[in-house]
Amino acid sequence: MATFSPFIELRQYTLRPGTRDTMIELFDREFVETQEAVGMKIIGQFRDQSDPNRFVWIRGFRDLGSRATSLKAFYEEGLAWKTHRESARATMIDTNDALLLHPARANSGFALEGATRTTTAPKSLVTATLHHFAGQPGEDQVAYFERSLKPALTAAGASILAYFVTDPSPNTYPRLPLREGEHAFVWFARYDDAAANLPQLPAWGRTHVLRLAPTARSLLR
Repeated sequence: MATFSPFIELRQYTLRPGTRDTMIELFDREFVETQEAVGMKIIGQFRDQSDPNRFVWIRGFRDLGSRATSLKAFYEEGLAWKTHRESARATMIDTNDALLLHPARANSGFALEGATRTTTAPKSLVTATLHHFAGQPGEDQVAYFERSLKPALTAAGASILAYFVTDPSPNTYPRLPLREGEHAFVWFARYDDAAANLPQLPAWGRTHVLRLAPTARSLLR
């Protein structure tokens, strides 16, 4: 199974009250194809259902060298950011909540072959579940998820989309801060109904669940 992006950023933006729809409209119109044109992959954009002032999105990279090159091309050299950055920044309070992740297994990244962007937001729900640990997740944590959690989640109606661990590499583009020094196992799931009741999870590390409503132009939906 082919998967997208050996490295991804999970980015959570805190926005000024009442500006999230403005940010999403701007992002979906101006910042999707223009980032992809310089080598990134825009995997998903979402409204956080638990916080009306939170915008969550995911982008992917072929490798860490191309991450630095692509980010520089977009933020320092690209016309789209230069033209629209002040409008985007006018919606933002904090953009530093970002984790760099890589797939926990060679085949556990996002498989998005055939996925298309539309003009209508889907009725599905995507969840991102973050389990934080004192040390870097390893084979024991990955095996536990695959052996115990994944089958139970699937039985409860979740479609497991991908699972990742934090990448310990230094930030190759320091102008955009990352949450470095954190140790997390992160998995993504899809539910057909945006109002779905999520299954109860056993205690496993410090857990945080994001309930995410995909925007119309999100590939991950």
